[in-house]
Amino acid sequence: MRYILTIWALPLVIFWGWFGLSYYDVNFGYLMLSRQIHDIYFQLAGQIMGVDPASVPWFIAKACLFDTLILLAIWAFRRRRELASWLRRQRERYSGQAPAPDSPSA
Repeated sequence: MRYILTIWALPLVIFWGWFGLSYYDVNFGYLMLSRQIHDIYFQLAGQIMGVDPASVPWFIAKACLFDTLILLAIWAFRRRRELASWLRRQRERYSGQAPAPDSPSA
């Protein structure tokens, strides 16, 4: 799971890092980080998709959020027993009620 999270996070960090630097034209002398390349890239992407270029970053953000939710769901499913026991402990801690005994597993 660690490798999947790394493979997921690395492109996000690279893209959003580039987006932030190029949006504010913090280019450190590199043409790739300039606002001009930023505008050209999103103009081209908007033309390819047939949408307004200003909406392309929102589409990318929505896709990243959707991917993140899928990965969090997979992670939660894999750790469901640990999460359930943690939730029981938290409920007991804050409500003062004893948790219901675990049902025997088949």
